[in-house]
Amino acid sequence: MRILLTGHDGYIGTVLAPILRDAGHEVRGLDAGLFSACAFGLQPDPVPGVRRDVRDAIPADLDGFDAVVHLANLSNDPLGNLRPGLTEAINADASVRLATLAREAGVSRFVFASSCSLYGAAGQDAVTETAAFRPVTPYGQAKVDAEAGIRPLASDGFSPVYLRNATVYGVSPRLRFDLVVNNLTAWAVSTGAIRMKSDGTPWRPLVHVEDVSRAVLAALEAPREAVHDEAFNVGREGENYQIRDVATIVGDEVPGCEVTFADGASPDTRSYRVSFAKIAERLPDWRPTWTVRDGVRQVRDALEGLDLPPEVFEGPRYSRIAHLESLLASGALAPDLRRTTWPASGDGAATPAPALANA
Repeated sequence: MRILLTGHDGYIGTVLAPILRDAGHEVRGLDAGLFSACAFGLQPDPVPGVRRDVRDAIPADLDGFDAVVHLANLSNDPLGNLRPGLTEAINADASVRLATLAREAGVSRFVFASSCSLYGAAGQDAVTETAAFRPVTPYGQAKVDAEAGIRPLASDGFSPVYLRNATVYGVSPRLRFDLVVNNLTAWAVSTGAIRMKSDGTPWRPLVHVEDVSRAVLAALEAPREAVHDEAFNVGREGENYQIRDVATIVGDEVPGCEVTFADGASPDTRSYRVSFAKIAERLPDWRPTWTVRDGVRQVRDALEGLDLPPEVFEGPRYSRIAHLESLLASGALAPDLRRTTWPASGDGAATPAPALANA
């Protein structure tokens, strides 16, 4: 297939692009380059394409593609709270518009990166894809609205699929430490301690970035009837955890780490467990291989020998909200989060924003 990958230069995109290429597909990108300076280790292999905000996609951007994989969103609950109205505009409205352009261009597959966050305050039972939505954040609500807006576009020639990813973890060329497994591991390695500010009782489903990427590949290559206009929770059975369990695993895997909990503190209102039975049945060629314990070890080993105090791993390079706030303060972003300048390279050097460039 010839695949347009939006958000190709982000946390998931830099892992997904080579997986798609290794499977024999041609990959082109569309990305605003917001996080091109957020490198961890080596720069990812370049992906040719369009350097553009997804809100400003034009019909020509979709010409000649067999599939679109749409990752380009404001990426998590805290970031959604930064500008709730913009979260809706980018994550919902722009996603529906992109799907509309794709359908009009004759694109046959559209894989939308949704989220289990749309289940919100779901309680203790493991919910399936037919469960009611109870989002408690603008990010979760925008995912609900995006799915609702894309669904009516499904037709004989246009097959959308909604991958409701669990909370992602693991190493990437655009590594993030604002994700729970990565964050707790970084605290443990950097300070030798995890001091939870909550009681750690809320539940989260968790999934490795490589398993998410291979789920995208499986959805693209699956028979149309298996995925057409279907939603899938993306994760592995047995990988629903209470946050305190994740902290305990990190404490086990990082030598000398002390873990404490704020027992009696108010828990996070976001708490949900999900079932992954449907994706296992419909996409039998996809088999997740990572566990949280494996992911903790991977992040721990990647940080070994690095001088990474909390002010670094919670700063602009590795925290998405801190990075956007930094770009806003510098004037590199307008208040609507559109770029006023583009980085010339991964070092963040600013140049006037081009309409088209290699991403």
